[in-house]
Amino acid sequence: LPAHLQADPLGVQKFCIDIVDATADTVCAFKPQIAYFAAIGAEAQLQAVCDHIRTQYPHIVLILDAKRGDIGDTASLYAREAYERYQADAVTVNPYLGTDSLEPFLRTTGKGTIVLCRTSNPGSAEFQSQLINNEPLYQVIARTAATKWNTVGDCALVVGATYPTELAEVRAIVGDMPLLVPGIGAQGGDVQAAVTSGRTANGTGLIINSSRAVLYASNGTDFAHAARTVALSTRDAIRQFSN
Repeated sequence: LPAHLQADPLGVQKFCIDIVDATADTVCAFKPQIAYFAAIGAEAQLQAVCDHIRTQYPHIVLILDAKRGDIGDTASLYAREAYERYQADAVTVNPYLGTDSLEPFLRTTGKGTIVLCRTSNPGSAEFQSQLINNEPLYQVIARTAATKWNTVGDCALVVGATYPTELAEVRAIVGDMPLLVPGIGAQGGDVQAAVTSGRTANGTGLIINSSRAVLYASNGTDFAHAARTVALSTRDAIRQFSN
């Protein structure tokens, strides 16, 4: 946090809301990461941030980045947490436990389920590129999502900008399904490569995520203005390569 907010018991909440207000007209979605709040006992501040987004910017998609994955009963509670407590429009989930662990999310009417597929971290290939019947696991997940899980059109996949070749492969498998694309900015993903590899035929279908580069554009009192500057630059780059 900027120095002037560090001693404030609601500093995290104020920081996030100022970022939201400064960038709301530049984005299609906000994606708070629950661990950053839970680790410091700030879930109530996360709830306040989500409430602010829901009331002030109801047209902007609110994604809870939680990467949940557990057995049925527990998964049901995680779905309730995301969709009821935090009022999220969508939540990120981990498919490792199988379809039954995703069902509480998938069956929630009007809410999105965003499944980890080919993630942006350096170690993702360790398991995600393992072959199953001569097909890498991330492609199996993409194919399953497109056919089995996306029955009412509210499913999406997480595919990192750091792997543009795999991003193009997933797009070819899933058609027009939305893709959440992290890894731009601090993780080194290239905007042009991500857009050209992952866009649909009409140049859409991507939620390109830039977190740290925007959030930490400045550690001074001008942090919100600096965040807006980076967000505008990122948006303009995305638009440039979407046509």
